[in-house]
Order: sequence, then C-alpha cells, then structure tokens
Amino acid sequence: MTYLRPDFRHPDAPTNDLGYTSKDYEGALSTLCAGCGHDSISAALIQACFEMSIEPHQVAKISGIGCSSKTPTYFLGNSHGFNSVHGRMPSVTTGANLANRDLKYVGVSGDGDSASIGLGQFAHVVRRNLNMLYIVENNGCYGLTKGQMSATTDIDSVNKSGMVNEHQPIDLVNLALELGATFVARSFSGDKEQLVPLMKAAMSHRGFAFIDVVSPCVTFNNNAGSKKSYDFVREHNEATSALDFVPMKDEITTTYEQGSSQEVTLHDGSVIHLTKAIKGFDPCDRRAAIKAIKDHNERGEILTGLLYVDTDPTDLHDMYGTSCKPLNSLKEDVLCPGNATLQSINESFR
Repeated sequence: MTYLRPDFRHPDAPTNDLGYTSKDYEGALSTLCAGCGHDSISAALIQACFEMSIEPHQVAKISGIGCSSKTPTYFLGNSHGFNSVHGRMPSVTTGANLANRDLKYVGVSGDGDSASIGLGQFAHVVRRNLNMLYIVENNGCYGLTKGQMSATTDIDSVNKSGMVNEHQPIDLVNLALELGATFVARSFSGDKEQLVPLMKAAMSHRGFAFIDVVSPCVTFNNNAGSKKSYDFVREHNEATSALDFVPMKDEITTTYEQGSSQEVTLHDGSVIHLTKAIKGFDPCDRRAAIKAIKDHNERGEILTGLLYVDTDPTDLHDMYGTSCKPLNSLKEDVLCPGNATLQSINESFR
C-alpha cells in the first residue's frame, strides 16, 4: 500500500479562471478509514475553492486535535496551515486573522474538539464574529480513541458497543445562533450538491460563518441505532431549500418560479439563490431558524441547508477599528510612530 498520490492528471483536465486544475487544490493522500465522511468534506472544499478560483496561498487552514483536525493535510496542500492544540483552534485563528486580514481562514474542528474541550473557545469566537469559515465535522463520537460518545451524541442513540446515550446533546447550530453567529448552516457529508454551494457562500461571507456537517464515522458510529449513521441521516434529512451560489463576477440570473424562491445578496455582491422547501422559512430571521430547528428535532428530523445569514454583519476588525493593511505589511514608522505620539495616547487615558 502506498501513501503517495500519483502525479499524473489528464492533460485536458478543466481549469478555473486562474488556470489551475482541481489537482492544484488537493493535499496529501488521506489516511482516514475508507468511506469516512470527513474525506467527502475535504473533497467538497477542494471543489468549492477550485470553482471560486481562490489562490491556494491566500488560504490559511487551522485545526485542533482529532480525526477531523487531521483533514487539512488532505486539501489545499499549497496553502498555509497550522495544527494547534486540542480545542484551541479558535484562539490561534483569531491571532492569525488579526495579524493578516487578507487571508481566507478555514477552521476545521470536530464535535469533541469544539463541543467538549473547546466549547469555551467556540463560544467566544462566535460572539466576536471573527471573519472565518468554521467547519465542524460532526460524527457524534471520539473516533481517535475507539468510538466513545461525544457531547453531540443524540439522546437514545446507540453506539457500536450497544451503549445507549442518556445525556442531552449539545446542538452547536442552536448554540451558534444563540451566540449571534452571522452565517449558520448544517449539511451532510454525503450531500455534495448542498455542501459545496454552502461552503462557497460561507467563504464569501464577511464575519463568522459556521457549518455543522454530519459526517458518519464508518468504524465506530455507522451502526443501526446511531443517529449519525449514513442510513439514519439519509432517511431523516429535511432541507430548508435547494441552494445555488452565484459570485459577484457572474451575471445574476434566476429561472425559479415567482414565489418559490428567494435571493440573498451578500456584502460583496454575491448572491445566494434559495428554492424553498419549507413554506415561509426566512433565512434572515434568527428566531425563525431556532424554532425550525427545534420543531424538526422534535419530529426526529435533521434540518439541513442555510439556516441563517446576516447580509450586513460587523466583524471583529470593524469592532476594533484595526488597520486595513495586514500587520506584516506595515513599516516601522507606522508601527513605531515615536515618543510624542505615545505621550499623546497616554494623555488621552488620563
């Protein structure tokens, strides 16, 4: 068995606006279990970045610890990356983002990394509205330590050993909405048609964009009785709408019947086309999103799709009034303006 990815690619492989093929957005060969939902999420990210013609070196991937946090190795091999401490990905991303606001930040975490040891960090990065895409690859178990139940394991869910979960789960989507996240979505690793446009919209959003992706663990949590198995999610998945993302540079057109669709325009002029599946659902209404999630949970259904978006958010750089230029591009005369300026600042606090 080899862990080396072959270099050969079809000479007529399609290219994007930058002249790159999808190969230019790949990473190392995955060492996760065959059939792991996390690999499907990596593939969706590769496709999203390729279709958006994002320069790989303009992306920074940050992760914590866990099966999910290994996955940045498997996509965008030519981008920046940092594998941080368990549960501390948000604070590392915050520091990097404040130092260089020009990069696109993709944080990859898991249900253990975010809902257990990293829950406090997750809460604060949400309420600070850091400009990033935060993905939780949620399999409801601790895959690296033999499948113990995690904080997101659904009540009455049965694991591979036959143990039934009696604890109330933490719903990270509901938590993100309550804490003020400005882009909230849920998807399924096996639904690329929904996941790819969600990722494209999230990376175009200014502010904290959160996607909770149900990603079955084929080794420890894909059995009958698990509520995060492939079969259960496919049978109980209810989408808010069909989704299509149109970047600002493309012509904005729609062929949807009047009254059946909604357009959401992001701050940069990009448009999200929604063909509604749930009558009356408004993705710009935070309270309605929370109610819809709870209503579907009570019926034993998993609500996926774009759940909430704020089209004109204020991110952390706006709040702090930071420099419009990355700190590493500032010259000494700006960073060290001299003693007179320092004395003036000190006087302003007296």
